[in-house]
Amino acid sequence: MSQAVLLINLGSPDSPTVADLRRYLRDFLMDKYVIDLPYPLRWLIVHLFILPFRPKRSAEAYAKIWQRAGSPLITNTQAFAASVQQFSKHKIFWAMRYGNPSIKQVMREIKASGYDDVLVAPLYPHHALSATVTAMNAACKSATELGLEVRALPAFYANVAHQTALAKSIRHAAATHDYILFSYHGLPVRHITKADSTGRFCMQVENCCTLAAANSPDAKIAHATCYRHQVITTTNAVAKRAHLKSANFGFAFQSRVGRDAWLKPMTPETLIDLAKKGIRKLAVIAPAFVVDNLETLEEIDIRYRKTFLDAGGEKFTYIPCLNDDAVWAKGFAALIDKSAHAKAKA
Repeated sequence: MSQAVLLINLGSPDSPTVADLRRYLRDFLMDKYVIDLPYPLRWLIVHLFILPFRPKRSAEAYAKIWQRAGSPLITNTQAFAASVQQFSKHKIFWAMRYGNPSIKQVMREIKASGYDDVLVAPLYPHHALSATVTAMNAACKSATELGLEVRALPAFYANVAHQTALAKSIRHAAATHDYILFSYHGLPVRHITKADSTGRFCMQVENCCTLAAANSPDAKIAHATCYRHQVITTTNAVAKRAHLKSANFGFAFQSRVGRDAWLKPMTPETLIDLAKKGIRKLAVIAPAFVVDNLETLEEIDIRYRKTFLDAGGEKFTYIPCLNDDAVWAKGFAALIDKSAHAKAKA
């Protein structure tokens, strides 16, 4: 059997216009893994309370970071795929969970190219219902319709090449700033508990995210799908590789939407607290993203920069995502080739 690799990222509107944002947000927010409520209630929330207002605000945000070549998420994903292809033995395709090029469209291209087996690699280091799970479900649906075999690359937060590349990216900032903040995309707390297959561990056991598997039979099972555990692991591992002292780094969660309970601490509040505590030179990295996008270029580098400086900070540096960094691309290629080889042996 011939095997291809499909990289999947979140997606982007076709243009920074209100009409395209409305179409994109409708597709995105009506996903049951994003707003995990019963369909009638989800429809009401999206169509009555979000779509009449949010497309205009989102279009304005996208317009600030839109490039001549298009959406940064699209162009950066394309560049990353090309960089990975230089080092991989397998044919690399890429698609978006929402927007274009769609998973269905690219799966058809894979089929037409003569492949019958697909390794799907969601471009998210950490497991989450609203990222990895929905990407895999969409890929499996399209693959089934086309008669393709498909399987997933697991979350790669513990991959040494990934951690090493992140550590390398922050070393200069660590030497010239007071503090490094790891800002991860936030999630509602209920997403964490829903992902826990034990049903009794995540957010229910004291120190659940840092409890060693040897001390709890449920820890190993729950940690495999626990976003919070995985981002804490990433933070500590990267900080150790970058030789950061415990007083000089921390983590927080960004991009909160709605009034539900979300993972804490939140990035905006953390930025203000750090400034009040005397941190004057701050660097922020976003390890939940493989490539730069709206949440990094507009939310962090524009809005959060202003938040920190307005609170009394003097210097704010955003550390870019790894994007198409050659060393990281080579490490990722080795990861997917190893996973594909394991399937071939089986």
